[in-house]
Amino acid sequence: MPDVVVIGAGVVGAACAHYAARAGLDVVVLDRGPVAGGTTGAGEGNVLVSDKEPGPELDLAVLSAGLWRELAGLGGFEYEPKGGLVVAEDDEVLAALTALAAGQGVEHTVVDAGRLTDYEPHLAQGFAGGVFYPQDAQVQPMLAAATLLREGAQGVQGAGRGTLSLRTGVTVTGFLRDGERVTGVRTDRGDIPAGAVVNAAGTWGGEVAALAGVHLPILPRRGFILVTEPLDEPLVLHKVYTAAYVTNVASDSAGLETSAVVEGTPSGPVLIGASRERVGFDRTVSIPVLERLARQAVELFPALAARRVIRAYCGFRPYCPDHLPVIGEDPRAPGLYHACGHEGAGIGLAPATGHLIAQALTGARPGLDLDPFRPDRFDPDRSGTGTPAKEG
Repeated sequence: MPDVVVIGAGVVGAACAHYAARAGLDVVVLDRGPVAGGTTGAGEGNVLVSDKEPGPELDLAVLSAGLWRELAGLGGFEYEPKGGLVVAEDDEVLAALTALAAGQGVEHTVVDAGRLTDYEPHLAQGFAGGVFYPQDAQVQPMLAAATLLREGAQGVQGAGRGTLSLRTGVTVTGFLRDGERVTGVRTDRGDIPAGAVVNAAGTWGGEVAALAGVHLPILPRRGFILVTEPLDEPLVLHKVYTAAYVTNVASDSAGLETSAVVEGTPSGPVLIGASRERVGFDRTVSIPVLERLARQAVELFPALAARRVIRAYCGFRPYCPDHLPVIGEDPRAPGLYHACGHEGAGIGLAPATGHLIAQALTGARPGLDLDPFRPDRFDPDRSGTGTPAKEG
């Protein structure tokens, strides 16, 4: 019998399994599809501290940024500590950006208008300035998830004696219980008893929670990404986005929001995001959204107007009403741990989430206070409204 069953083989589930195995636990990872077949496979790979307001999510992001640097030593996936440049359209926006950076307490440099091209030579003229964050980075998310699973299965050097096995094409249909306690999962391939279960099902985390009779208000938030043809020489040196992206990340709107996020890749193409809208699981390609993203990218980097877009794809971010993930054991169903609801930050926050889940599973003192991420924080009898405000 495994110590832990992890539901979900995306990057968050892979990180949970990786760190649990490193802690000496025997882990089985289940997914109804392939590794990184959900949100992870449709992400840009952002590892950001720049877009987080002061508070628990920023604390989680700072911890995770350091862990990604360590995990990069495993090899097997692209990791680019390129830094991020946030640009401001006018002096008022620049003042707000610099105030945010000062309050975050993370390493940053305020960049005046005349020095922006020192960071990005091809950036459009006319911006009032910006803020550069050296901790921002980029990973190739699918390879990262596969590497975390592979290293866990092979045994992480210098770690404990835990094991990790992966079973794809397995759908979880329910939970085994001993009274209120969760003691394993029911699947379409048979029951799997376990000491604990981790719900790392991403956008589908609310559906998995419902199988255990508990409520998590996780909803899909659709986003599109454009991919250009490979460029002969780098056009974009860092992760570059406008201040509007920070506002959109924190927005509760169900309607369409877009803000340019542009970055190059080691293989040559430029990735262009980001859009957000709550339309359920509708995968219909929206040409107007793609056009808006392309236009906003050209406003940042005019040279992109002469480049071709060769493909576009969409994914569904797991949205929570307070924009904080759900991390930790569920007091309503002891033995069930949640690691989901990260919205568009799941790739960046995956290592810290996995690290904290492993600490909770082994009874170790968590490296961060998990109370802001409590699974039951949306219950009306606990919060009064069922939708607590974001801390910080």
